[in-house]
Amino acid sequence: MTLKDRITEDMKSAMRAGEKDRLGVIRMLQAAIKQREVDERITLDDSQVTSVLEKMVKQRRESIAQFQAGNRADLVAKETAELALLQGYLPTQLSDAELDALISAAIAQTGAASVKDMGRVMGIVKGQAAGKAARHRHAGQAGQVHRDGVDLGKGRTNKNGRRVAQPQRGRRR
Repeated sequence: MTLKDRITEDMKSAMRAGEKDRLGVIRMLQAAIKQREVDERITLDDSQVTSVLEKMVKQRRESIAQFQAGNRADLVAKETAELALLQGYLPTQLSDAELDALISAAIAQTGAASVKDMGRVMGIVKGQAAGKAARHRHAGQAGQVHRDGVDLGKGRTNKNGRRVAQPQRGRRR
């Protein structure tokens, strides 16, 4: 059963049970999926549906932060309920240790030795962790991995270990 089929079945069960809030969130999710299908003129597969879900989850998290800043407890509760329902459709997230292991394996596979190699490492990690870890976690942890003498996140430093600006390239004005 595909993710879209599961969402459709959940919508039918929410209709039968009379759960209006759950039904509203599922309909909103289906509308977002349908909108992307119409925009791109394709039928979405599970990975593309997952990306739509991730986008909606991110929107809910940002809304919750804004509503908390505005002292709107009623809207925070509503958005939190929607977030919990949407997260139920996402695959189980990788732990930090599992993500570190993926990054270390990608570094070993590519033979990465500097910041310049981070793109190749991230390409491999992104493919293996698709939908199982937020993209900002990939980059953040790849920058912190110090195994095998490889430091992908350090950049250029002075003798005191502080970061320094990269030299300008190209024509100066």
